[in-house]
Amino acid sequence: MSQTSRSIICLGEAIVDLICERRLGPDEQPDRLTPHHGGALPNVAAAAARRGAPAALVGGVGSDHWGRLLIEGLADEGVETRWISIVDGARTPLAIATFDRDGEPSFQIYGEHIGPTMEAAEIFLDEAVGSAQALVIGANTMVGQTERDVTRRAVSMARGLGLPVLLDPNHRPMRWTAEDEALPLGRELIGSATVLKCNREEARLFSGEDDPGTAIEALAAMGPDLVVVTDRGNRIRTGGAVSTTWSPERIEVVSPLGAGDAFMGSLAAGLAGLEWDLGRVAEVLPLAAADATRVCGHWGARS
Repeated sequence: MSQTSRSIICLGEAIVDLICERRLGPDEQPDRLTPHHGGALPNVAAAAARRGAPAALVGGVGSDHWGRLLIEGLADEGVETRWISIVDGARTPLAIATFDRDGEPSFQIYGEHIGPTMEAAEIFLDEAVGSAQALVIGANTMVGQTERDVTRRAVSMARGLGLPVLLDPNHRPMRWTAEDEALPLGRELIGSATVLKCNREEARLFSGEDDPGTAIEALAAMGPDLVVVTDRGNRIRTGGAVSTTWSPERIEVVSPLGAGDAFMGSLAAGLAGLEWDLGRVAEVLPLAAADATRVCGHWGARS
């Protein structure tokens, strides 16, 4: 099997996003909720597949209507779904997403079966990672001990095979009981990553540095060969072995939900097309930014 025909393997939970498709004032409550396909790593896989890269999800869903909906949606996007476990008796997690007047999202996660579904998917790791060209992970699978163990095993396998490991922390404070638990676990993954993509606030949080340039230097010193940081000014900075900046077109934002996932998936697909020559990252930033911008024009993370 050639390297380019191998899949970009995305490890993470699949979630249904129930979105209130309007911005709420301080005292307003959500009314109508519209279901959308969600989960950071499924979104990354879908974005990579849209850019023509072979992509697969390793994860799990419950044996309910929502689980079937998520698998069908990924298959429709061209994502390989054979490594998604369907867990009998488990409920597929749901995330209620609301937006304030400034467009800032808030989430409430319902369903405690992320650990069991990830544990059930562990049986696929040998086959999936063994046939991969890269592994993409996030920090949310470090919240519980079960999914933490699965994530660590996947990263160890990928590094042992010499595969690039791509990390988007996608930090969600409400998923953690305490920030002092999230930060060291996130830094652990940063130290194992080949490529780190994060937003400006995550760069500040994990580096402890307020200045973006200094934050990038600190993050690169933790181990990644390439650090890509985006911010609300639509400015993209990279660091590590490569240093460049790029500013994409501005648009009127409906919702930022899923923009970072689209960027990550497109970035992974672009780097795969360059046979993981990280020194050419500037060539793929425009497409990654365009894909992220496009997502901001609608409510759902993928549609």
